[in-house]
Amino acid sequence: MAEKTELAEQPKTFSVALADKLDSVQEALPKDFNKARFVQNALALVNDNKDLQKYGQAQLMSGLLKGAYLGLDFYSKECYLIPYGQQLNYQTDYRGAKKLAKKYSIRPIKDIYAKLIREGDEFEEAVINGEQTFNFKPKFLNDGNIIGAFAVVLYQDGGLSYDVMSLADLENTRKQSKASNSPAWKNFTGEMYKKTVLHRLCKHIELDFENPTQTSLFTAGMEIETDTEKIVEAEIAENANKTEFLTDADGQIEAPFMGE
Repeated sequence: MAEKTELAEQPKTFSVALADKLDSVQEALPKDFNKARFVQNALALVNDNKDLQKYGQAQLMSGLLKGAYLGLDFYSKECYLIPYGQQLNYQTDYRGAKKLAKKYSIRPIKDIYAKLIREGDEFEEAVINGEQTFNFKPKFLNDGNIIGAFAVVLYQDGGLSYDVMSLADLENTRKQSKASNSPAWKNFTGEMYKKTVLHRLCKHIELDFENPTQTSLFTAGMEIETDTEKIVEAEIAENANKTEFLTDADGQIEAPFMGE
């Protein structure tokens, strides 16, 4: 009996703790959620990005759950955990936003994407038969300065909707962000421009998520560039578990999980 009690008191490994946490929120996860794959990819993500381990297991677990609720894969870069200051920020990627729009749009979507507009490209708007449309002719292999960005959704019924933002609009959005100098904005400016205009377009697409948790997280993601307080909840910043990860001889984190 003593041996069994001792075994029962052994701390959980990170993957087991994450799997248990996912089980506890099962009703809030997508119906087609693959728990085993998510846990495997989450473990690979943390082992491949040592900086994530500096933020403690509570912040990491909270960020991973946000991606799980939306059915997005961190390792496939549909969403990210980005170290910034004292916080570990969750962000839905451009690819993740496209995936969610296609999956949950009430009006079936054929395709959705965003493009940068550079000097030398042609972008014209027009109204044909009462319907607003546009024509985009990019210059071949154009690496000129960015002057704007647009996003378009093509519906299976033949309709479309789009949004376009000038460079001034994009930079104004960036300036409103409390994380305007974050690694994402500094190192991947073009991708952030595309995500910004795509997110603005997504606000006008009628989506029907499976539960309120998904709806809330997706809505928060739409405000990510202008309200970073939506990224990380206050309780994470104030009460984050600073316990460092235990690693094995090879530096991998599949070691006991030391707290909730």
